[in-house]
Amino acid sequence: MQAEEHDILKRLNYIEGHIAGIRKMVKEDKYCVDILRQTYAVRKAIEKLEIAILSEHLQLCVVEGIKEGREEAVINELLQLYNIAGNK
Repeated sequence: MQAEEHDILKRLNYIEGHIAGIRKMVKEDKYCVDILRQTYAVRKAIEKLEIAILSEHLQLCVVEGIKEGREEAVINELLQLYNIAGNK
């Protein structure tokens, strides 16, 4: 397993654990602000996950696609991703 894949899986496990904790807090009717703090932590963890995945994609998949002569497809894919991210 690549180091990047290990890091991504580790981040996903962290996010899953946090989500389970939030679900438990909601079931136990915990204080809303405490729940919101946890949702913020999940949001930040997802942002870090996205950065890790995007970084790996740029370093591996994009380079490979360009070497294979698929420049236009790679660029269009990145533009679509940017448009999706820009509409959040």
